[in-house]
Amino acid sequence: MRGDDEICGRLFSYIDLEKRVRRDHPLRVIRQIANAALKSLSGEFQKLYSPIGRVSIPPERLMRALLLQAFYSIRSERQLVERIDTDLLFRWFVGLGIEDAVWDATSFTKNRDRLLQGEVASQFLAAVLSQDKVKRLLSSEHFSVDGTLLEAWASPKSFRPKDGSGEPPGPGRNGERDFHGERRRNDTHASTTDPDARLFRKGPGKEARLCFMFMGHALMENRNGLIVGAVTTRASGHAERLAALALIAPHADRPQPVTLGGDKGYDAGDFVMELREKAVTPHVAQNTNGRRSAIDGRTTRHSGYAVSQRIRKRVEEAFGWAKTVAGLRKMRHRGLPKVGWQFTLAMAAYDLVRLPKLLAQPTL
Repeated sequence: MRGDDEICGRLFSYIDLEKRVRRDHPLRVIRQIANAALKSLSGEFQKLYSPIGRVSIPPERLMRALLLQAFYSIRSERQLVERIDTDLLFRWFVGLGIEDAVWDATSFTKNRDRLLQGEVASQFLAAVLSQDKVKRLLSSEHFSVDGTLLEAWASPKSFRPKDGSGEPPGPGRNGERDFHGERRRNDTHASTTDPDARLFRKGPGKEARLCFMFMGHALMENRNGLIVGAVTTRASGHAERLAALALIAPHADRPQPVTLGGDKGYDAGDFVMELREKAVTPHVAQNTNGRRSAIDGRTTRHSGYAVSQRIRKRVEEAFGWAKTVAGLRKMRHRGLPKVGWQFTLAMAAYDLVRLPKLLAQPTL
């Protein structure tokens, strides 16, 4: 019998959000891990709020909402709030009931900035990794490190001379701009839409991109490819090596040997020497292009060196996911604190996305 296509509202609703989410949904495992991490940060959250005044949005709900923004590639906080208001799955994950009012987008943004001041993103990443069922998945001996450019949301066409000279762009909203053959430098040119953006070339022979002069650095453990450390620095020729030393420092000076894999950009004599002083074996790719590599046969003759060189490339998977899914292809924020906070939270979200399958695997 055919049903009638009639819109008929009900006087009473008895919808249980817990029953509307299927039992094998991956967000169930993610929510359980995230809730345990947020519970351990309750004391840190308490320091960020005044004991008197109007009740604010719970920081736990803000963090769960920001995780959803990364999981589902939501571009803005306004779209995120609208999705929470209309999607039952989002309401369940954030912790809102079916009849609870959703906060305003501007209130959400202001409260998010409070979490930024407390460096909650890095603490949340550490809290996720410190859980017993997650800790057994991590390697404590073998790591890999890499960095990636964080591009500004500005067009190369907007990078024009500061004195106002040069050809104007063509007519239209996105007019053509021919800058081939023009010498463009950061001290003489600036973006008209984002003055903080700068041109930066990551390596020889690569194109110069309009970025924030910031780089995101991630430390990956080699057993399952989970990110165990993240930091953001200003882009420079030494930024990757300095960040790698800071990221590996908490894992160095251990009784068992520790290795750190990296690409050719880390093949520098001072970097290799500092790693060995920290009792860390540098499994860095050899750069023999017109120079002598700092990595010699003492390192390359071991079979573990070849294994590290093969596994270290998995850190690119985290960068690829963050840029294609979590919204890091073009940064939404400006300033090193906000950009760094977004990058670290994206790395934590990447770990959470991978954990349901990893936890479901039988232990050996």
